[in-house]
Amino acid sequence: MIYLTRMNHVPMVLNADLIEHIETTPDTVISLTNGQKYVVLESARDIVDKVIAFRREISSAACYSRPQPGLER
Repeated sequence: MIYLTRMNHVPMVLNADLIEHIETTPDTVISLTNGQKYVVLESARDIVDKVIAFRREISSAACYSRPQPGLER
């Protein structure tokens, strides 16, 4: 999930897994796989950076939660 801001300055949280593509027309329009579209204040680059940071956070959390061989109790 990533935090974004709609054009009317209302914050929103978006499921990053549903992003199909992002357009800059000149507003930033996010199209989701379910057909919904959102216009947000953040730039496409900012959104991509947020998605990358989110995926890194998920990936690092998964690495720490996995039991290591030989360390079972």
